[in-house]
Amino acid sequence: MTRGVKVVMQAATNPLALPAKPGSPRRQRLMRLLPGILLTGVIAILATELAKSAWMQANGISALTLAIVGGMIAGNTIYPLISGLSAPGVTFSKQILLRAGIILFGLRLTFQDIGQVGVVGVMIDAIVLSSTFVLSCWAGTRLFGLNRRTAMLIGAGSSICGAAAVMATEPVVRGRAEEVSIAVATVVAFGTLAIFIYPALYHLNDRMHWLSTTPFAYGIFTGSTVHEVAQVVAAGKAVADTAANTAVITKLVRVMMLAPFLVLLSAYLSRNAEEAAAPTAGTAPPAPSQSWRGVIPWFALGFIAVAGFNSMALLPRSFVSAAIDADTLILATAMAGLGVSTQVSAIRAAGIKPLGLAALLFGWLIFGGFAINAGVSALFARALGH
Repeated sequence: MTRGVKVVMQAATNPLALPAKPGSPRRQRLMRLLPGILLTGVIAILATELAKSAWMQANGISALTLAIVGGMIAGNTIYPLISGLSAPGVTFSKQILLRAGIILFGLRLTFQDIGQVGVVGVMIDAIVLSSTFVLSCWAGTRLFGLNRRTAMLIGAGSSICGAAAVMATEPVVRGRAEEVSIAVATVVAFGTLAIFIYPALYHLNDRMHWLSTTPFAYGIFTGSTVHEVAQVVAAGKAVADTAANTAVITKLVRVMMLAPFLVLLSAYLSRNAEEAAAPTAGTAPPAPSQSWRGVIPWFALGFIAVAGFNSMALLPRSFVSAAIDADTLILATAMAGLGVSTQVSAIRAAGIKPLGLAALLFGWLIFGGFAINAGVSALFARALGH
């Protein structure tokens, strides 16, 4: 009797004996992502509702700030128990949803807004990036006794765009896995700290009237000095929508500098025979296609495309308003994912020296970055006769 006849006979006598039809790959992937997305989504919804309270609004505490706090609480309490089930969805939230949220963030902007940052913003970004990276290389090796790879990875994360810059720089410097983990832990820790310190400093200065500043100037300062894109969004929205818009534009200009930064770094290392010819034990030099994968910030291009479309004023205001509300929830979900992934144990395992370097760079980004912002702005104002 053939196998087909056997199957028919089994179906006639016992329908449950039929072989199960496997789910489609897309459905299987969705089921893997669902637990983590539900976890970050619930945190985001709670944060969004809590942020609507009068006290939160009066104190400049946004839904994104509350989402990352809630995520960190969950990440260091219940998440270790369910990480095997939830990890794919959490990663999806903090990576894919973040980029989707940044693209939709373009609905808040027009090209007229982008033009306001201008040459000043580009110049500030370039000076902050280069000075921070050089300081990291010098202080990391001379003051803290770190190897150059670790110093460069921490410097890249602090000066450009956080964990994404660390991952993009790793093939160029040929960093070890533990060096990459340490660098990511430090930039995530201090970038998260910036979400709370930057708005607090702005509101304190607003009360004490120490310095003359505006939400626009705060946005350029935040976008040019805070580590991650998501952290920039949170720190900006904690002050004002104008600050968030300017901060995101300035930050995306800084993100776009990642590619030329890697080209220059690779050229520099190729001149140093000792650094370039000493690959990590047990690893082979990465192929060029692998080294440059992910360098082009496609989400930044999508952000610009959406902002350009929004500049033409073709969409109804009601649709744009609803899309902005949805984008806030998406970004809050991404922030929750980032918070869930921030483990206190990983920060503790990084040790004193890498944390010391990251703290030094964080201080430089605040105080040195402010001086660069003020100096470049004053220079251009003087050149234009303002």
